[in-house]
Amino acid sequence: MKTNVLNLDAKQVGDIDLDEAIFGVAARADILHRVVNWQLAKRRAGTHAVKFRADIARTGKKLGKQKGGGGARHGSRRSNIFVGGGRAFGPIPRDHGFDLPKKVRALGLKTALSAKQADGKLIVVDAAELKDGKTKELVEKLGKLGLANALFIDGAEVNANFKRAVQNIPNVDVLPTQGANVYDILRRDTLVLTKAAVAQLGERLK
Repeated sequence: MKTNVLNLDAKQVGDIDLDEAIFGVAARADILHRVVNWQLAKRRAGTHAVKFRADIARTGKKLGKQKGGGGARHGSRRSNIFVGGGRAFGPIPRDHGFDLPKKVRALGLKTALSAKQADGKLIVVDAAELKDGKTKELVEKLGKLGLANALFIDGAEVNANFKRAVQNIPNVDVLPTQGANVYDILRRDTLVLTKAAVAQLGERLK
């Protein structure tokens, strides 16, 4: 499929062929759900913890006599039934991540790219570069493109001036091709790819 190539001033400077196998995949909400869950689970810290009986600094001596006290027959004060005692079945530090097949991850990225293309939310630009890393200059260019909430994906490296300017603009992000992922694509309204990104995504997902 062909699509127009724009520059940052919103002027057409050519066109480009988008691979149907990458940008024309059928919508699969289940695949997107699996990949996003995998991404978010993998980045969880998993450092939540509580104190169990063995971690409580209290005596283990029996509270009173076994019989004749008129109450329950308690032992250690570290028991979880006492205020200040250990917690039963509480969380421990662990890794929340889980495995997801490479083919499913690749299909998730293709589906996310295809969804943006199908919704008319995909823009291809010739390059994402600025002479000066000025936020004001970039805001003007984004206004011409009609972008208020967007993700830019560049080639192997992001232009330093462009990255500096983007950092001061809310709801606009930029990533190199290697960092392209389903979650960041879906959380922004519009996806903007450079010609270099299109070529490298094609190599990555072929």
